[in-house]
Amino acid sequence: MRDGLLLIDKGAGFTSHDAVQRVRRLLHQKKVGHCGTLDPNATGLLLLTLGKATRLTRFLIRAPKVYEGTIHFGRATDTYDSTGETTAEHPTAGLTRERVAEQMATFEGTIEHAAPPYSAKKVKGKKLYELAREGEEVPRETKEVTVYEFSPVGELEERDAPHAGPRIEFRLGCASGTYARTLAHDLGQALGCGANLEALRRIKIGPFELAEALTLEQLAERAEASADGDGEEALDEALGSAWIPFDRVPLPFHEVTADHQQEERVLHGQTVLVRELGGEEGDWIKLMNRRDQLIAVGTVVERIGERGVGIIQPRVVFK
Repeated sequence: MRDGLLLIDKGAGFTSHDAVQRVRRLLHQKKVGHCGTLDPNATGLLLLTLGKATRLTRFLIRAPKVYEGTIHFGRATDTYDSTGETTAEHPTAGLTRERVAEQMATFEGTIEHAAPPYSAKKVKGKKLYELAREGEEVPRETKEVTVYEFSPVGELEERDAPHAGPRIEFRLGCASGTYARTLAHDLGQALGCGANLEALRRIKIGPFELAEALTLEQLAERAEASADGDGEEALDEALGSAWIPFDRVPLPFHEVTADHQQEERVLHGQTVLVRELGGEEGDWIKLMNRRDQLIAVGTVVERIGERGVGIIQPRVVFK
């Protein structure tokens, strides 16, 4: 079993779950998860966790994300993207890049935000898209999300296909839980002309860049090419920067190195007293051993004095 992170450049036309299943087959790996889905028609960076790294998913899934995409004005849809049925069409006369940019800026910061009616978000155990397909009323429950950047890239462009109307390229930086489709729809509502998300590509998740990722086709080619090599080492080399071994996973926490005695306590789930401790009480800590191996993720349960001495409780232990 392989343990680590795999960066995949997902294509359009299939789900994130489909990508996970394909990777399972290509790498003969049973345990594969992902750190945030992409809609079937969205493309770009998909961060997959393999083996022991699946236990790190909850720490990685909340990483901020960056997208590039296209918004089409003048047409609103039931799915909030270009694949949906048209619910309204409005004239876009007088729409300018300046107006779009000004309105986009109002969505930056901490805002109230709802999932699109056709989404996998669950309400009372049922996915919203299931309710929508059954013709039931879809509740519009909002929650707070943070949008770091929502801005146009380039100018408004008139296009005729597949539907007439102006488009604009945009860049979006946001916290986990933000739906680009909802932002596009709400932007159209605010401008009074309606809008839908025509294209979306994720280019960054936390410190992970799309430029380092492999498409599924490239993964298949490299896995096959390395099959005659020396096992895992050959495949690691073939995957290149798209593969991050388990011990090298960059978690967004302070790091502490345990000595041999502390390591034994950590592996048994016991607290350890450490020096040179970063962070405050309640913060997560990455625990490494002297062999530079990740042995646990814990929390600071107590700080003692002002010299970086404190007690760490292991929460997730890797044996």
